[in-house]
Amino acid sequence: MKPDRIAVIGSGPAGAAACLTLAQLRRPVLWISPPDIPSERIGESLSPNARPLLKALGLETVIEGPEHRPSNALFSCWGSDHLSERSDALRLQGPGLVLDRPAFESQLRAAALATGLERWETNLESLQTDKGCWHLRLGNGREASADFVIDCSGRKAVAGRRLARQQQDDQLVAAYAFLDQQDPDIAPTAATMIEAVAEGWWYGSLLPQRDSQAPRMVVARFSDPDLQPRGLTRDRAAWNRLIGETLYIQRWLESAGFAIGEPPNLASAATAWLERASGHTEEAGWAAAGDAAAAFDPLSSHGLTTALWSGQQAAIAADSALKGDRQPLAEYTRTIARGVERFRQERKQVYAGEIRFRDRPFWRRRTE
Repeated sequence: MKPDRIAVIGSGPAGAAACLTLAQLRRPVLWISPPDIPSERIGESLSPNARPLLKALGLETVIEGPEHRPSNALFSCWGSDHLSERSDALRLQGPGLVLDRPAFESQLRAAALATGLERWETNLESLQTDKGCWHLRLGNGREASADFVIDCSGRKAVAGRRLARQQQDDQLVAAYAFLDQQDPDIAPTAATMIEAVAEGWWYGSLLPQRDSQAPRMVVARFSDPDLQPRGLTRDRAAWNRLIGETLYIQRWLESAGFAIGEPPNLASAATAWLERASGHTEEAGWAAAGDAAAAFDPLSSHGLTTALWSGQQAAIAADSALKGDRQPLAEYTRTIARGVERFRQERKQVYAGEIRFRDRPFWRRRTE
């Protein structure tokens, strides 16, 4: 008898972690993910807590390369006009990292593919159950079957949203851009900065420098859709005005010689989660991991760590369920639910710490 096959949907960190864990468990895997298209995306902070996870996945060396840099300094303007500094250099786990995100994800995918799994470069169109088995219809007209499905497709949750209700308690949106340095004679500060403003908050970070390329920085403004200027993605002047409203972000960009360039892109950054992160439908098991299970306000800065952990744990629970023990799957669901509730309580406390703008709509929505 062939061992039961598990379909993993999605090519991000959670999907790669699930595939690597299933390989360790000697489970056949069908990895369903779109073709790899290198692209820059916001979300490059890796917590020190991720190091044990990477080690368990056999990936402890992927963060040792020169394409990633230690995240030793964090500057914060939150609750007052004063800019405070926190150093990660003396943490017992070592400092966090600012990743070359495309390189990091490429490293994870390469490690997963090296296990010899079967990968189909396409998207999931639909799924249904029949006699305890999943039948998957894919974007290229192909069909596949699996005994268990792990959804790691990000905020879209292409499988999870068909199987459980998705909840969302805010409309947070990130307007973000990648900036190039124009003055090569200036050595920019290798740091990350967070700054609260009247209608949201800003994030800025110096990215790891690739080869001989000029230094680059990512900046993002987090706010609600109704508090963003209309047409912002086409309006460079409006983007410049927003940056000009900051006390420190603008000063940092100007002093380090970064050009603002094109208008920003937009991406959802809302807190959203499935009411159930796993379960069974007509005896066919499923689980969601990463942002497909729970996507948090980026203020937490634990998105990548959560993705790696949940991908690993969903795979372990799936393996147990296929052996007849559903308890780990139920515990996984409870753990995700507890994590969501704990985060929502902690987030409210953090936002309440910004007292300068507590009467403005953005801040009232998160503290009342």
